Amino acid sequence: MTKRIKIQIFEDGTVQGEVQGIKGKRCTNYIKILEDMLSAKTIDSDYTKEYYKTEKVILQDHDYENLEVSDQNVCNK
Repeated sequence: MTKRIKIQIFEDGTVQGEVQGIKGKRCTNYIKILEDMLSAKTIDSDYTKEYYKTEKVILQDHDYENLEVSDQNVCNK
């Protein structure tokens, strides 16, 4: 899924922002960005299924070849 921020503005003036396509706790980094964009403060947060998933990144280095890193663990592939 493409990484994006979805913003909904309701008739009563309530604004709802949602980060999509970002797995794990990194999505919470966008709360401050949303607050700044909307000149608002967060009063409630809910976590989607993506929050509880991890995103794997493969690093290649001269010492470590094909090392897999996720939010929760590091292991050799």
